[in-house]
Amino acid sequence: MTNQQLNDVIGRFAIEGNVISYAPYGDGHINDTYLVETTVRKYILQRINSSIFKDVDALMRNITLVCNHARENIIRAGGDPHREAMTVVPTKDGKSYFRFGEKYFRIYVYIDHTVSLNLPRNERDFYESGVGFGKFAKLLDGFDASQIYDVIPDFHNTVVRYNNFIAALEADKLNRAKEVKDEIDFVLKREAVCHKIVDMLASGELKRRVTHNDTKLNNVLLDDKTGKAVAVIDLDTVMQGSVCYDFGDSIRFGCNTAAEDEEDLTRCHFSLPLFEVYSQGFLGAIGGILTEKEIEAMPLGSIMMTLECGIRFLTDYLDGDNYFKVSKDKHNLIRTRTQFRLVEEMERDYDKMISVVKNV
Repeated sequence: MTNQQLNDVIGRFAIEGNVISYAPYGDGHINDTYLVETTVRKYILQRINSSIFKDVDALMRNITLVCNHARENIIRAGGDPHREAMTVVPTKDGKSYFRFGEKYFRIYVYIDHTVSLNLPRNERDFYESGVGFGKFAKLLDGFDASQIYDVIPDFHNTVVRYNNFIAALEADKLNRAKEVKDEIDFVLKREAVCHKIVDMLASGELKRRVTHNDTKLNNVLLDDKTGKAVAVIDLDTVMQGSVCYDFGDSIRFGCNTAAEDEEDLTRCHFSLPLFEVYSQGFLGAIGGILTEKEIEAMPLGSIMMTLECGIRFLTDYLDGDNYFKVSKDKHNLIRTRTQFRLVEEMERDYDKMISVVKNV
C-alpha cells in the first residue's frame, strides 16, 4: 500500500492525537502489522488476512466481545484495562474494522513497556507465559462461550483430525504409506484417545469455555523490566473449547527439549520439570475456577494436543505436503516423529503429570 492509502486508513479510526510516524512492526506470518505513533500514544494497525479469516465481521465480533468482558473484570479487580487487555479502537463511525477496497484493517492500543519473546530466556519466562494464559482464562470465566463463532471449525476436534488422516491414508496420493508404517500404526492404536476430550465436552463432563488456541510464548506480553506477564495478545483464534486445549498446546511446544523438526530423536524429550514450571504458573494464576475434572484432564490435554499435531503433520505428509510449509525432504515426517516421541514420553510420565497438577 502507498503512504497515502495508509494515511487514509489510519484517519478512519478514532485515534487520539496527530500521526507522527508509522512503520512495519513485528514478525507475524498472518497479518501485515504497523506501529503507529501519534502525539498522544502508540497504536497497532493490522491488515486482517481475509483469505484465512473469511468472515471478518464474526472474527472482530469475537475479539470485541472477549476484550470487553476481560476489561470489565480487570476494572472490577482494580487493574489497568489499557495495559492488561487488548483495546480495540473503533472507526469514527463506531465499527471494529475498516474495509478499504478488498482489504480489511483494525487498530489496537499499543501496550507500552512490554516485550514479546519467540523463545524463553529462562524457565521464568515459560512460567510467566503460564501465568499470562491462566489469567486470560480466569478473566473470561463466566463468559457465555456459545456467543463465540468458530472461525476455524473443528480446529481442535481430534476425531475430525483422525478421520482426515484415515482419508489421506486411504488415498495415499504419493504412495508414501509403505514407508511410514510405524507412524501409521502409532495413530491407529490411539484412535480411542482421539475421542476422549471431544466426548467429555459433548457430555458436559468438561466445561465449554472460550479458548485462545494459539498459546505460543510470543502471544504473552511480558513487562520489559520485571519480566512478569502483562497481557495476552493475538485473539484471532479465540473459539469455544476446553481449557485443556490451551494448557496442552503450551506443554506441547514448551516442554520439548529439542526443536519441532529435530531429526535426532535422542535429543527430543518431554521435560517433566518444565511441565511442573508451566503448571505452577498456569494453574496458580487461574485460581479456583476449574472443576476437578478439568484439572485432572490437563495431562490428557497435553497428550491430545501433541498427538493431534503429529497426526496433522503425518496427514499432510501422506497428502503431499500441501498445508504446512516445508523446507527440506520429509520435513513433515520429521515433525511427526518428534511429536510422537513426546506423546510416548508423556504417556510414560502420565501418573507423575497427574500428581503435579493435583498438587499445584
